[in-house]
Amino acid sequence: MSGKRNVILGKFISKILRHQPGLIGISLDEHGWADVQDLIAGVRAAGHPDFDMAVLEEIVETNNKKRYSFSDDKQLIRANQGHSIPVDVELPVTSPPATLWHGTADRFVPSIMAQGIRSMNRLYVHLSPDTETARKVGSRHGKPVILRINSGQMEADGAVFYLSVNGVWLTKEVPAKYITVE
Repeated sequence: MSGKRNVILGKFISKILRHQPGLIGISLDEHGWADVQDLIAGVRAAGHPDFDMAVLEEIVETNNKKRYSFSDDKQLIRANQGHSIPVDVELPVTSPPATLWHGTADRFVPSIMAQGIRSMNRLYVHLSPDTETARKVGSRHGKPVILRINSGQMEADGAVFYLSVNGVWLTKEVPAKYITVE
């Protein structure tokens, strides 16, 4: 399959595994896992008759955001983070570095500085380990602004952090007092 088609399919799979498994008639378990054969059958039925395990493996391996993980036996698949539906992707509580970063669009900065960063329609706020990643995230939404997060102080004050298998830091919210604009 072509790279462009795999990107389109990857976004479709992301929508299914993070937000709408019922779109293709599958379900996720409490940890976000879906049966691989059910996923393949559902994607085929949704208009992609040539979708198979080889294509799915290629999408998982080449996704630049490392959005998905297979179980050890490759019978199950899940999105690593970004869910809007309640799942527990079994991440251990992890101490963050002293500083993390959040990329956003400039139009959101006044609200963020007043209310903090909220998870909105996702289960967690996503934070980046470096400014380059944060800038890429922010540029998807408009003119990017990089926010410095005092994650070390947040943790000292009781906030809980998780590190996704693809390097994204997760927490429930970031109060404004821990945020500075870069």
